[in-house]
Amino acid sequence: MGDNLKQKMLSALTWTTVDRFGQQIVQFVIGLILARLLSPTDYGLLGMVMIFAAMSYVLVESGFGQALIRKQDATETDYNTIFYFNIFTSLLLYSVLFFSTPAIAHFFKQPLLIPLGRVVFLAIFFNAFYLVPFTKLVKEMNFKVVAKVNIFSTIVSGIGGVILAFMHYGVWALVTQQVLYQFVRMSTFYIAVKWKPQWLFSFDVIRTFWKFSIHLLGTSILNVIFNNLYVLLLSRFYPIKQVGYYTQANKLSETFNFSFQVVLVGSTYSLFTQIQNDDDRFRRIFRGITQKTSIVTFPIMLVLIAVANPFIYVLLSAKWMMSVPYFQLLCLASLFGPLYSINISALNSRGKSKITFQIELIKKSLILLSVLICFHFGVIVMLWGYALACFIAYFISILYLKKDLNHFIKHQLNDFIGCIGVGLAIATLAFGLSFIINNNYLLLGSQILLSGILYLLSIKLFFNQLFVTSYQFIIEKVALIQKSKRK
Repeated sequence: MGDNLKQKMLSALTWTTVDRFGQQIVQFVIGLILARLLSPTDYGLLGMVMIFAAMSYVLVESGFGQALIRKQDATETDYNTIFYFNIFTSLLLYSVLFFSTPAIAHFFKQPLLIPLGRVVFLAIFFNAFYLVPFTKLVKEMNFKVVAKVNIFSTIVSGIGGVILAFMHYGVWALVTQQVLYQFVRMSTFYIAVKWKPQWLFSFDVIRTFWKFSIHLLGTSILNVIFNNLYVLLLSRFYPIKQVGYYTQANKLSETFNFSFQVVLVGSTYSLFTQIQNDDDRFRRIFRGITQKTSIVTFPIMLVLIAVANPFIYVLLSAKWMMSVPYFQLLCLASLFGPLYSINISALNSRGKSKITFQIELIKKSLILLSVLICFHFGVIVMLWGYALACFIAYFISILYLKKDLNHFIKHQLNDFIGCIGVGLAIATLAFGLSFIINNNYLLLGSQILLSGILYLLSIKLFFNQLFVTSYQFIIEKVALIQKSKRK
């Protein structure tokens, strides 16, 4: 890897790590406070309206952000065209949703969703305003600024939510947190980037980008629908508390899964686009990223499944214990999530967005089939089906990657199979402590300590070369942070 590209990659990984863990620390503290002040019903209500907000974010962006990043000679006309497209789409969507809230409330049989939705959906407009400045930063791999903006926005919005929760505003505390986050993010991105829109617009830009973006948009729409499928089903057919339990479990599992996605996978697309035409180099870097990701994600996710009972009890309190089986199965379903994202990122960087859309269609078809088969057996069985569908989809992505990159399947399997074995062994021993220790606080502390010790020993014993390179990687990141501070 060239020195300049290596430096950019180190900087990107450093600041995405700072970003993700900085946000996670803040969200963790805020989440603990809110979980004790608010009820499962409050989280259930927010989960219902966030289905529509999440879909709107995707429609506003329309895949044009990745198209801008991929275009190496993007012009001001390109940026401004996408900016005005985003604004127009957000206004249209907010108008539609504003007048649709009574129908949404009627469908879920929750009248409070009318005012809640109309306020939450304001975030769609704020989101549209900062998409271009955000894209410019990502294109430049300037994740330092992105990290600062994200962490600041998380802190401000979290404080706002906690204040309202202490004042007994219930679900409105969660609504305020959502809207305030998007508003602060919009404001600070413009302060940081200092990009001003101009009166430039070209339908040719939309048509050109659309050929690439349409498949990404289709993939994103499918992701939103199926990521919220279980919230939709629970909201319609189960008590609202069950929606809250599922929402909290999903939020916790996504905290870890999304952290891995951002820290370990988030900057790979920008990197892969710069080496997309060099197959040998692409394969070498791809395998290195896959190996490093596997040795982190598999042990952590498997241990989380093993320690779920004391974990939920200690962090969220006893009133959330119904979330435990949901949390375990969602962690299981996301086991291959980061590796799947790396495969998709690799294919997209090589212009294969049509193929990634096909993979997503297959994955969603498998999930839908699992829901149809398992629905009458309850939520737990449905989530087992969901996990199986996710596993099958990952192995299908391996087949597509082999075809495009001529990367042997046995090599892809060898990059992670040992890491799964290590994770299972550590998780089994950690779970065994639950038969010895009854106090949840002592149990969780002991499980974490044991898992940490076994993890370090396993890496040193079975993955010594990876241990050495990872240690060198950490030293380089620390040196890079110190260098950034001096600047």
